[in-house]
Amino acid sequence: MYDYVIVGHVKGCGMPRRSRPITVTLGDLQDRGDQRVQPGRYSSASEVIRAAVRALDREDAALDEWLRRSVEEALNDPRPSLPAREVFARLRALHSDGAPPDGREKV
Repeated sequence: MYDYVIVGHVKGCGMPRRSRPITVTLGDLQDRGDQRVQPGRYSSASEVIRAAVRALDREDAALDEWLRRSVEEALNDPRPSLPAREVFARLRALHSDGAPPDGREKV
């Protein structure tokens, strides 16, 4: 039995190939991928990986939007800016009183 790799087009349709085959080692995630393919939720491991990449894209986009809004809110904040010298003085004072940096009391 021989395996063939078709470069440049998808077999039988004459269309240019949009991607190339890659090898992915999933390690401990292999079983979780298989659990999605076996009951028919996905038709192949490749489809699971494509869905995972799309989910990462959505997550990245949501994070980018959150960061953009946060920066925009900060820039539009009407309160006066504090000089860095004052901010660092407050931080030094906060941390010099013996309180842990996370603000919790020592036990």
